[in-house]
Amino acid sequence: MSSNPVAETVASLMPRARAELAELVAFASVADFDQFPRSESEAAVDWISAALRAEGFQDVAVLDTPDGTQSVYGCLPGPVGARTVLLYAHYDVQPPLDEAAWTSPPFELTERDGRWYGRGSADCKGGVVMHLLALRALKANGGVPVTVKVIVEGSEEQGTGGLERYAEEHPDLLTADAVVIGDAGNFRVGLPTVTSTLRGMTMLRVRVDTLEGNLHSGQFGGAAPDALGALIRVLDSLRAEDGSTTVDGLTDDSRWEGLQYDEAQFRKDAKVLDGVGLIGSGTVADRIWARPAVTVLGIDCPPVVGATPSVQAGARALISLRVPPGVDAAEATKLLQAHLEAHTPWGARLSTEQIGQGQAFSADTTSPAYAAMAQAMSVAYPGQEMQYAGQGGSIPLCNTLAGLYPRAEILLIGLSEPEAQIHAVDESVSPQELERLSVAEALFLRHYAAS
Repeated sequence: MSSNPVAETVASLMPRARAELAELVAFASVADFDQFPRSESEAAVDWISAALRAEGFQDVAVLDTPDGTQSVYGCLPGPVGARTVLLYAHYDVQPPLDEAAWTSPPFELTERDGRWYGRGSADCKGGVVMHLLALRALKANGGVPVTVKVIVEGSEEQGTGGLERYAEEHPDLLTADAVVIGDAGNFRVGLPTVTSTLRGMTMLRVRVDTLEGNLHSGQFGGAAPDALGALIRVLDSLRAEDGSTTVDGLTDDSRWEGLQYDEAQFRKDAKVLDGVGLIGSGTVADRIWARPAVTVLGIDCPPVVGATPSVQAGARALISLRVPPGVDAAEATKLLQAHLEAHTPWGARLSTEQIGQGQAFSADTTSPAYAAMAQAMSVAYPGQEMQYAGQGGSIPLCNTLAGLYPRAEILLIGLSEPEAQIHAVDESVSPQELERLSVAEALFLRHYAAS
């Protein structure tokens, strides 16, 4: 990184950043209180609240959101007449999955091969630390030239919409000229990237029932309708022969015109086994950023160990549908439900329950904030030009903020590049990315204030 005072300050703060990230990662702040203690999330809230107060934030508040979780808010006033920038991150994390499969404990930040491993290190506790680093670097070099609001969410991973509803009920709270969502990531390590589109999502629980109770498969099998078999038929109807998503009435031919994703690199990033083909058609970027994608997340049925020779009376599945920009998530949900009903065999009884939904997002990349970020990233990443990418994931708050504040400019950056393996075993963050993106965010705030 080229020498400049902001970059030098951030570099000097990295040992402190590592210590703080270790403290944050140690909280098992999964917003599923059936699995993890609420006290872990509350401890993370206390840590973030104290950190904001220590940086001079005013009006630091713990927001009790309608989904039963908490978000943390604070405001750092800038010069009179200055623009306002909202910085977003979330402290809740995905469950660690199989803790025994982790190379090091999931809630213990561990350095290995130049990366820091731990659940939430990249997604998105690292984002909290990134915001703190950027602000500290500015305070050490002339001050923060804008008013900064920070919001740190407590249930982003659960998709339960608490912060979105809270924002709608308190529309003045998060008003800003620009919003930096610190929950995306570079296309690859060292390539500065702003995410300009997000797919939306809908999630359904599906239940199929065929019998009043399980039956002996020898006595009744062959004529008695098997609920698990019916469910498998229903789920299979959601894919074409090549693996493309097929939901009746939902188009699957949109194109991605921006940064392209090399197929060999994608196979490597996704850790696809040798000899196993990718699914779908079109470019990789088309498939993951511009088209719908259905995923069966789980099935409730007897496990193999302990299963009896029975015809199953009922079976359930959890289905996720990622919805591309330009498609209304509520309409996509209706199409998905209608498709499932139309493809249920044998007159089996099918019921669906929606448990999550978020709209797709598309940013205006011609705005002054994007020019300021491009300028900042060219300094933080010498010799590199800022790239625009899509993201297959969903951050429902983006659309809520875009709807509440139509004039606000929304940028998505962050630490979740492919090597980070977010949501998987052995999640990690690159400390070099944390350092460079903190510099970029600090310089962005400075350039944006002057633009």
